[in-house]
Amino acid sequence: MQHHHHDIPPGCPAHATHRLYGPEFGADPEGHYAHLRSLGPSATVDIAPDVQVELVTGYDDALSLLQHPELFVRDSRRWNALREGRVPQDSPALPMMGYRPNALFADGAAHARLRQAVTDSLATVNELQLARQVQQSADYLISVFSTRGQAELMADYAGPLPLLVFSDLFGCTREIGDRVIVGTTGIFEGTPGADEVLGGALAELIALKRSTPGPDLTTRLMLHPAGLTDEEVLHQLVTLLSGGTTPTAATIGTSTALYLSEDWQVGLPVEDAVAKTLWNYAPIANYAAHYPVQDVDLGGRILRENDPVLVSFAAANTDPKLSEHREQLSAKAHLAFGAGPHACPAKDPAFMIAVKAVETLSNRLPDIEMRVAFKELAWVPAPWSRSLVTLPVRFGPRTLRSAAQTTARAQSAEGAAAPRPAGSSPRPAAPAAGKQGLFSRFLAWTRGE
Repeated sequence: MQHHHHDIPPGCPAHATHRLYGPEFGADPEGHYAHLRSLGPSATVDIAPDVQVELVTGYDDALSLLQHPELFVRDSRRWNALREGRVPQDSPALPMMGYRPNALFADGAAHARLRQAVTDSLATVNELQLARQVQQSADYLISVFSTRGQAELMADYAGPLPLLVFSDLFGCTREIGDRVIVGTTGIFEGTPGADEVLGGALAELIALKRSTPGPDLTTRLMLHPAGLTDEEVLHQLVTLLSGGTTPTAATIGTSTALYLSEDWQVGLPVEDAVAKTLWNYAPIANYAAHYPVQDVDLGGRILRENDPVLVSFAAANTDPKLSEHREQLSAKAHLAFGAGPHACPAKDPAFMIAVKAVETLSNRLPDIEMRVAFKELAWVPAPWSRSLVTLPVRFGPRTLRSAAQTTARAQSAEGAAAPRPAGSSPRPAAPAAGKQGLFSRFLAWTRGE
């Protein structure tokens, strides 16, 4: 039966759909979550124009849903509205919720197989080596803006840092790494054709690792006993990239802003700023679409079979009912990394990357300060992630060199002030006519070229 809006009296609940996107939502996410929580354990929201979902906002209810995979499955091919053609084909919800053959949208044995390959491969990442990769990526990015005395940390630092780390972990060549970064960034910015750029770069990477395996995540996924096809490897890499870069960038940005804010207690470790971010500003704010396999009663609300139910990690983490016993909970009891069979398989590395990124920044630029108060910073007006739009900072300008460059300079000084080798200037030159992308410039810098 179709409801015509003019039949519904104004002020009637059916009239009010709550928009989880746009400037009003971006200006006050907490206010929206508080209102939605007042409506019960879940509420109907618009996640994008003409796309309605049920949003679970209470901590206990969210945890219960995540821990009952037999009732709530992840395969979005079940989505009623999508099957019936009621979701606009150009909806921004489709790239986020549409089915892909990866662990995120799989259930049962299929999910277990793909997830095992991912967790086993991630388990082989050496923590000390990863810390060095993060430090090197951080040093490179800081070297690019350190001479300017000011920076916008979301674009200059928090955004690119995880992309450099992942291109490194995947064992990318310069050229493939450049395209992986362009493609991944483009997907999140909605750039047309970005999907194809990323898919093409990863297919090339997989072909390369077939002929020359290496000590990298791509090779480990390909050689895993689960026997993933090349297509499956590609889709797991996409999941790792999307799950590992944008949320990590958001975590680095918010943690840095908290750590530099006027209210931060001097002497508290960076770990505390990252933990506070994960609790109060969940980087993946509203996501994890589940589809009930039958009608389910959730605290008096009926969740209809195959209608999407999303989890508001942001609202659940800041549930006032939780604050009464939050002190007794483990510091890691937040839902920022999810819970249940689909919980993030890379919690520890993600936490470490964020901590190392904030520490390196404050060590290299000890006088760094924000140019705007924390409470005046703007948040991205999208439902999926809680991320700062910009993070403007200032500091005393200085020159930062890579270890390779420092060695090269020392050697050239010994050679009776030999002429400086081309490309060893402290700040990398802009790429000539778009030839060199971010990953190429980073690798050149680490090698003192």
